Amino acid sequence: MGILAQLIIGFLFGTGLVVSGMINPAKVLNFLDLVGSFDPSLAFVMAGAVAVTALGYRMVLARPRPLLAPLFHLPGRKTVDGQLLAGAAIFGLGWGLSGLCPGPAISSLGLGAPGVLAFVPAMLAGMAVARFIAARGQKGNAVRQPGTATRLSQGRSG
Repeated sequence: MGILAQLIIGFLFGTGLVVSGMINPAKVLNFLDLVGSFDPSLAFVMAGAVAVTALGYRMVLARPRPLLAPLFHLPGRKTVDGQLLAGAAIFGLGWGLSGLCPGPAISSLGLGAPGVLAFVPAMLAGMAVARFIAARGQKGNAVRQPGTATRLSQGRSG
């Protein structure tokens, strides 16, 4: 049942990206172009996403455990550091230059657009490099690294 639920959720997410226009790099870039052909419609998409996420987290984390898993997997780190800021900056630069981020890029692969076909392999290569660098930094370190998932079996902790 877990795989079927993931497939349905992924399909729903991808459909939302298509309907909202997030898979269209031109629409995204127009949203970011404040002095040119600015298109504010994606602000409504983001506001809707934030509202659904906020309500969803409240409802889900009020439960003692997830419906289709034995326990919750939540981030353990709650601090802002240089690694987080650098990652956010790189993500933002990539999004601003290409008009795509990972979810919409995967959703738009079926369109076969040359920009997407170049972006996705570059994105995957970047992810592999980041994992390699992180693994090298953790080698020989027996202590749990900041930011690794905290497993909660009973709801949300303070």
